[in-house]
Amino acid sequence: MRKIFLLVSFFAWALSGMAQKDSTVKKKDRKRDVLLQTNMGDMVIRLSDSTPLHRDNFLKLVKVGFYDSILFHRVIKNFMIQSGDPNSKTAVARTPLGNGGPNYTIPAEFRTNLFHKKGVIAAARMGDNVNPQKASSGSQFYIVQGKIFDDAELESVEFSRMNGRKIPANRREVYKTIGGTPHLDDNYTVFGEVIKGLEVVDKIAAVPTSTGADRDRPLEDVRIIKVKLIKRKKH
Repeated sequence: MRKIFLLVSFFAWALSGMAQKDSTVKKKDRKRDVLLQTNMGDMVIRLSDSTPLHRDNFLKLVKVGFYDSILFHRVIKNFMIQSGDPNSKTAVARTPLGNGGPNYTIPAEFRTNLFHKKGVIAAARMGDNVNPQKASSGSQFYIVQGKIFDDAELESVEFSRMNGRKIPANRREVYKTIGGTPHLDDNYTVFGEVIKGLEVVDKIAAVPTSTGADRDRPLEDVRIIKVKLIKRKKH
């Protein structure tokens, strides 16, 4: 009983500390960018006002320090780098990750102007079999690296991975020049993009990863040191 009491006391203390931080999203917060500092370099992310539910949720988590010390627990070269599992903060090596997060989801916010070009940030989610509404995870996200496609490759993606759906002309040009992951479009909510530090995405995506039970987890931890709001600069 004493051990249980001590554990309860510890979690109550931790939650009270978290509660002391201001998690209220203010109007001025929505005009700021997000600095994501990792042990492999820094990225600046601009959130989209077209996806207000995802924007405000991400801002809230940033303000309470939710992402500080979290790992990029899933990395696939030429695809994406994924983070946001709070269980990764203290996870020992070789531990499979990816199931942690707050006990809520966010309704999908698909927008025609937001698609999976290189550098966008999007929300991870549970599969269609248990999540037909395509609701997003409360905290897990990924940043797209993707690859550059030619016309034949895009046609193959349309046929084999998009059930014959056609990629709009404006998106095709982006996928042929900047690159991305077109088969994820309109299935996962894109809610912002990296505006500085794309080279860090490439650097993280290139790290060696596990082929064991912790598949796609970097062999050496790639850690988010701190995430904070910064003044938005004109580009």
